[in-house]
Amino acid sequence: MAQYAVLIFEQMTPGWPNDISPEGMQARIELPERIAEQGGRIVAGIAWDEPGTATTIRGDLVTDGPFIETKEALAGAFVLEARDLDHALALAKLAANVHGTVEVRPLIGFEIVEAS
Repeated sequence: MAQYAVLIFEQMTPGWPNDISPEGMQARIELPERIAEQGGRIVAGIAWDEPGTATTIRGDLVTDGPFIETKEALAGAFVLEARDLDHALALAKLAANVHGTVEVRPLIGFEIVEAS
């Protein structure tokens, strides 16, 4: 099966992530099972801290905080195994309980060569 990155962008509130409703938190907890029921699999997942904790590097310039001006910030991501892009999109819609955007990107596999 092919792998896809599912990037979750949410509107960040001053109390995020502590202001996520109990229903929203339960939906996040149940997501891997719901995806498995549809024939997919979450391979890995991660959540980011609030955007204010970010440090941005652009060339030689290093700045505190996110550099992008947007109301939605990258909140987390997971790697999904699906039959094809259409299947990945259908599975990613299960994560659409967020107050923002879900982006799906095919992953390109490559071999990591360790230095000797």
